[in-house]
Amino acid sequence: MSDWKDLWPAMRQESHYKDRVVPCFAERPHSLYQLLQDAVARNASGDALVCGSKRLTYSQLQQQSSRLAAGFVKRGIKAGDRVALLLGNRNEFVVALFALAHLGAIAVPISIREQAPGLAYMLSHCAAVMVIHEADLRHLLPSAQDAPALQHRVSIMACQGSDLFEDLLLDVEVPPIAPVEQEDTAVILYTSGTTGRPKGAMLTHLSIVHSSLHYQFGMSLTQRDSSIAAVPLSHVTGLIAMVTTLALVAGKLVIMPSFKAVDFLKLAEQELMTHTVMVPAMYNLCLLQSDFDAYNLSGWRIGAFGGAPMPVATIERLARTVPKLMLMNCYGSTETTSPSTLMPPGQTTAHNNTVGMPLACVEIRVMDDNGCEVPHDVLGEIWIKGPQVVPGYWNNPEATQDNFTAGFWRSGDIGSMDAQGYVKVVDRKKDMINRGGYKIYTIEVENVLYAHPAVQECAVLSKPCPVLGERVHAFVMLKTPGDFENELRDFCRQQLSDYKVPESFTLSTTPLPRNANGKLVKRDMRDQLLA
Repeated sequence: MSDWKDLWPAMRQESHYKDRVVPCFAERPHSLYQLLQDAVARNASGDALVCGSKRLTYSQLQQQSSRLAAGFVKRGIKAGDRVALLLGNRNEFVVALFALAHLGAIAVPISIREQAPGLAYMLSHCAAVMVIHEADLRHLLPSAQDAPALQHRVSIMACQGSDLFEDLLLDVEVPPIAPVEQEDTAVILYTSGTTGRPKGAMLTHLSIVHSSLHYQFGMSLTQRDSSIAAVPLSHVTGLIAMVTTLALVAGKLVIMPSFKAVDFLKLAEQELMTHTVMVPAMYNLCLLQSDFDAYNLSGWRIGAFGGAPMPVATIERLARTVPKLMLMNCYGSTETTSPSTLMPPGQTTAHNNTVGMPLACVEIRVMDDNGCEVPHDVLGEIWIKGPQVVPGYWNNPEATQDNFTAGFWRSGDIGSMDAQGYVKVVDRKKDMINRGGYKIYTIEVENVLYAHPAVQECAVLSKPCPVLGERVHAFVMLKTPGDFENELRDFCRQQLSDYKVPESFTLSTTPLPRNANGKLVKRDMRDQLLA
């Protein structure tokens, strides 16, 4: 489409990560920290962050992050060190992100829904030297034995055993801005894998800048835009689509600690929201508010969504109520630093069964199991290449080799591309549940259930839900008869993030269905569940 191509600035081919030649934007910021520097130069007195009653201009955001960087230096943090951010949605998350970028250190955002075993693994695996955490999550932090590199614990509120975040802001001697290379890792985001062990995707300055530029130009964002972050900032969507993109355009980011539809709508009206990126379930919950039509949402022009299809009824209702709103589907992942495709402006209704088209610097190929490209409209695995694709996984060469080929990340998603370039995503190679945009690998839940002494065998699969899309259901063969449902649920809560815990069970003492090769047949169980 000519108008789609006209959105993008000049590009050129560049060599990166030793073995990749990819199209890149010719003019671009050099680093994550430069996003903040440029925003201050253009909009120093403009609102950068709003969270509750706390507001920071871009100048104030830079001042706070610089003072925090000084506090980091005083505690020995240097370029390349990993610092974990076990923080919810709050201004301090963004301040810490840019303070670490100031020093050339690496931020490791971790979901506050993570449980102790996963947290201990991540902190140990990346050898984090510091964790900044919510005070009420102190009990989840690993022992010195489980995370030997962890020297400093910093809490937002006063808490035993941790330094106070505010105390790190007392130093005013601003350290020099560390020089970084575009290919240096700026952020490590852990993503679950089919083995159940999280993999640390290495988001570089190059990938973060390109993804932010894709959002900027694809959505025509400027410093006049006001966006509400209702998704977790520790997730790739919150981090890139909200934090770094709004910094790139020097716009206003309104941070919600947790999503509640009524609070979202009040904030949208109060802060003159123009843009947001949410999962479809959040839009549905807004429309379920009886007074939805009473809110003044006249400035809302971009409603991006991803992680699941947007129901046609939702699209139609939003079109009637918020006529200026342009809905835009986007598709991406942690490994692609968020967006790989975006719906071209005005095409949602005509192409609602797709996730849009590849972004300017993105190359997508649909491949068969033999590594050969398939024709248009034929299903295969989606492979993705571009400057936004991470170079690999932190300290995990085996996973990097298994998941990347010649610069392409093999997504594991099954889909197709038509002659116009619109991409469909129809299924997943890996058994994965999509609960309101949160991706859940079933094998991770199954591994926990198998550890319970009452479980003989189990299979976890999705249960349809009109609000969240899918919920977690577990089929369990028990060793002895009994009502173990609550016990199994509590057992899972101790090991897993809350959204991964099975919400319903089918318990029996009869074997689960298997095929001739002895493999569990989840299709039969899914049919039984639907029946």
